[in-house]
Amino acid sequence: MKGSWAKYALTGAFLALLAGCTSKPTDRGQQYKDGKLEQPLALVNQPNAKGRPVNGADFGNQVRQIQGASSGLFSRYSGTFSAVESWLMSGGDTRQLRQFGLNAYQMEGTDNYGNVQFTGYYTPVVEARYTRQGEFQYPIYRMPPRKRGQKLPSRSSIYSGALDDRYVVAWSNSLIDNFMMDVQGSGYVDYGDGRPLTFFGYGGKNGWSYHSIGKELIDRGEVKREDMSMQAIRQWAADHSPEEVRALLETNQSFVFFKPESFAPVRGASAVPLVAKASVASDRSLIPPGTVLLAEVPQLNEKGKFNGKYEMRLMVALDVGGAIKGQHFDIYQGIGPDAAHLAGFYNHYGRVWVLKAAPGIGQPLFSMPQSGNNELLSSN
Repeated sequence: MKGSWAKYALTGAFLALLAGCTSKPTDRGQQYKDGKLEQPLALVNQPNAKGRPVNGADFGNQVRQIQGASSGLFSRYSGTFSAVESWLMSGGDTRQLRQFGLNAYQMEGTDNYGNVQFTGYYTPVVEARYTRQGEFQYPIYRMPPRKRGQKLPSRSSIYSGALDDRYVVAWSNSLIDNFMMDVQGSGYVDYGDGRPLTFFGYGGKNGWSYHSIGKELIDRGEVKREDMSMQAIRQWAADHSPEEVRALLETNQSFVFFKPESFAPVRGASAVPLVAKASVASDRSLIPPGTVLLAEVPQLNEKGKFNGKYEMRLMVALDVGGAIKGQHFDIYQGIGPDAAHLAGFYNHYGRVWVLKAAPGIGQPLFSMPQSGNNELLSSN
């Protein structure tokens, strides 16, 4: 009898273990391969992952962009960049990182089980005109002057005409397009005159706190949490009146201003041109600019759902975002509608390892001074 009870107890424990495992969500690419992690960045002998990076050429291009645009940043991480490129040329086997003088530090993730959040951002292209005309009724502003420590008008006040027209740099035909460029932090404007696109770089903020309109729609019960995406927000806007769209946007009183630049590439907060899917926005208090990341990124199908597969990517932290905090990265997806389509779907999880040239004994992982969180430049 005692043996039977023991058998039932073991069976019950096993079922409880299975129940505990299956209760953890996996629909957005979550994994639980490495158990519970006890620190934000844990040194591991080698990543518990198979596969080689699929974007070695793009990573090399991103490193060259850093070298050309920021000699200081390149110098700070040159040892790591060189070691990673040598590792890539040898085949990029994750089991051989230490042979090339690289340490891998696994991130604990948002749940302490290694599941790091990935979202996506992109560079939109907005149709606009130099003057107000026809359907082009929605102003895009440059940064107005302000006194030190003083807030500029809120979004709702700006929509009501609080800023003078002399600060308008373009008139678009879509308030929601303006808002999406605001959230992304930069974009290209097509003035419709046959000239090359003008890059609208980040020019500053009004100083009001950021509020997610996606969360607003979820809280109202108008979009299900599992269905939330940039596409869902655009569809909601298409299904509602201009007055209702404006009211939704005004729940986010934060407002971004822009600085037009001719013939300029897309740059992140580090003033380095960004290479699609080889650069990310990060929380600088945890991941400083220039940090090299080896990421196991979940793949999505054409409907934005996790397809059960992952790919290894090398990326560099070169941007920041007001909504990017802690164990969360915003992956830069590129320019235009295809990039927008993918960026709009991404809110998934994967595993990430910080790669760093092996330091001397007692040397910290990051020796540079770490700043506090920056305001939104490029985030979803």
